[in-house]
Amino acid sequence: MSAVHDHVINPEFADLFIEEETNVYRTCIQGLSNEPICVRQVLARAEELLSGEDGFEGLGDYSQTAIVERLATGRPRVCIIQGSADHPAHLLDHEHMLRASARIWQNGGVPFTFGVPVICDGTAQNNIGQSYSLASRNHTATAVNINFEGHSYHAAYVLSGCDKSPSGILSGLAAADRARRAPERGAAPVWATFVPSHVLRGGTIPADTRAKLRALQDRAEGAGDPQLSADIEENCKYILQCASDEVFLGHFERAIGKGLMERAEADELLNELAAASCHEKGGVCAFNGTGNSSRTLVSALGLAPQESELLLDEPETAVVFRNVDHLFRLFNKPEFALCDLLARNYANAVRVHNATGSSTNLMLHIPCIMRHAGYDVTVADYERVRDAHPVPDIFAHSLTEDRDTYTLGQQAKAGQVRGMESIFRVLGDLGVPMDLDAPTVMGNTWGMRIANLDKPVSDDLPQEKSVIRTTPIRDISGTDVLRGNFFSKCALKVAGMATEQYNRFNGRVFLVRYYENEADCTRDLLSADLAQSLGQLPGLTPELFEKLRKTNGGSATDIETMIVDGTLAFAFVIAGQGPKAFGMPEMFTPGQNLRHHGILERTSILMTDGRYSGVSKGACVGHVTPEAFEGGGIGTLADGDLLWVQLDDHRIDLLDREAFLRGEMKPAEGALGQARSELVKARRDRMEHRRLQVAACSLLDHVTDAENGIVPDAVDSRAVLPLPG
Repeated sequence: MSAVHDHVINPEFADLFIEEETNVYRTCIQGLSNEPICVRQVLARAEELLSGEDGFEGLGDYSQTAIVERLATGRPRVCIIQGSADHPAHLLDHEHMLRASARIWQNGGVPFTFGVPVICDGTAQNNIGQSYSLASRNHTATAVNINFEGHSYHAAYVLSGCDKSPSGILSGLAAADRARRAPERGAAPVWATFVPSHVLRGGTIPADTRAKLRALQDRAEGAGDPQLSADIEENCKYILQCASDEVFLGHFERAIGKGLMERAEADELLNELAAASCHEKGGVCAFNGTGNSSRTLVSALGLAPQESELLLDEPETAVVFRNVDHLFRLFNKPEFALCDLLARNYANAVRVHNATGSSTNLMLHIPCIMRHAGYDVTVADYERVRDAHPVPDIFAHSLTEDRDTYTLGQQAKAGQVRGMESIFRVLGDLGVPMDLDAPTVMGNTWGMRIANLDKPVSDDLPQEKSVIRTTPIRDISGTDVLRGNFFSKCALKVAGMATEQYNRFNGRVFLVRYYENEADCTRDLLSADLAQSLGQLPGLTPELFEKLRKTNGGSATDIETMIVDGTLAFAFVIAGQGPKAFGMPEMFTPGQNLRHHGILERTSILMTDGRYSGVSKGACVGHVTPEAFEGGGIGTLADGDLLWVQLDDHRIDLLDREAFLRGEMKPAEGALGQARSELVKARRDRMEHRRLQVAACSLLDHVTDAENGIVPDAVDSRAVLPLPG
């Protein structure tokens, strides 16, 4: 080969060629003809960006002849996967991509780049967009896999963003790695590193807007509704963000319903709040939702370089170069291939997910990723790891006390914590069995990475200000898997419940208020007549009140007081929202309206075969399987049914009403669907009709249920491998 054409600026990798049986850019000349012009354009733009930076050594010869020679001789082909610029997390991807491209070329590799659309779950909330959100994860996995395999890349440098995108990209790459393990392929495995997008700094309510909110609170108090005033005051304590704006919308709907404000005033306030919510540089929203939970996940799986886990801005060139160098050191080392990292770090990721109180959405995404990698992993495996050893809550994340993810990023930048390495050290110190021999993309193990970390949190960071705590906040944490007599499994985010709320709801009996869609439930929760309508549920007899007072406590006799003190506790059940019925949208809006309604938050739960946003708090039970569309028992419930919630026993059971009236806590026997067959059929027909709102190409047909990650049937059929160990 020509030393001129194959000049490598970084001598560490001067002799690096990928070891594989066949070089497809040699056996098929068309790729060798088509792709060099793409590489050259990227490198020309990279050189233009970096030419003025101190220490930049240039790119040398990147003529098409030089590019062809690298492709023909088996130099590493590395794709940089970007997101779309209509998502806040990806606003700075272009410059990051160019820096990574430059270093890949300097290291003797060949850089490529492609982008994938990334749906913003905030933008899609409470509208038809949420029926496309989970489907986008599967579509992303397919698109990434097709592009990665179709252009025969060796490795990926992933600009990891928000919501479902990281899980989708990881699934697509894992599927490629598994397919390349077929002996007939003779291909090298897949290596990948994930660099999470920087954290979005939350906004502040402008002073003039705050004064208008205070005036609305005064009107509410003057009209005899101190609860609405208190709910607005509570939401004003949060950093300003899209999630809190949605809560304000709910408050304003309640105020309009009570005649306390006009629609035009509400719209003006919402516009003012929206304009002040997001910093212009974008990033992943600072709450611990699915975006930052995905950041935590890829880090816990060993896929993120340590200094890039918690960026506050676009990474500097030197940081990007070090990230690329770490990736290059993995090449030709099969123990650092993607599927191997996933298998070795699976249990670590489950325990970190619990310790950090991360999004329940990961209960779908973790099995999805593992099944794409060929491993037979379900929610039951998650449950097995979770129950094998207690994991305490060590993540003091708060949106009201200056401990959001942006603050965590500041603490990491100041050297007060080391992100995931600090979490591993704390959990290990607390006796949690973390696998410290598991490999990471740093080219070493977790044990090696934390060997020099004597103190996971610096002495100059007071514990009350640290997001990561060395002393557990409480023993319970994470997400529980629940069972019941009318469903198989569901998920409850224990981390989203205050200890007092958990204890209060444990053992309580709830009255079902059934809804066939999210919009009807939201309308009820914002209604000024909610208490009266709940008091009209069927079967509310004096005999039932007596038994509820005995079980749930309280001594009141009037309906409204019984609701306030929790004697009448309600399970707002939203069915027909599962993956096959309606794409499994997040029940964010009813969840937020429940969470930020003082009375309902103290007394009620939400239960659905849909999902919840990662930022959801309170008693939100989701992912119920089987879903109503598939004949699941949640679709047979009706107003006035009684649910017995036993959190310590991980159960929710439908009670035998007659036995309850006799003083017995007896779960119902037999299938309600038979007794309510006409009701169930009518609901199923309405679900079928409602599906017409979703474009046919994005329906989640031919997929598994939530227990199995909602993956395509073809992926599921190949997920046959046991996890090692």
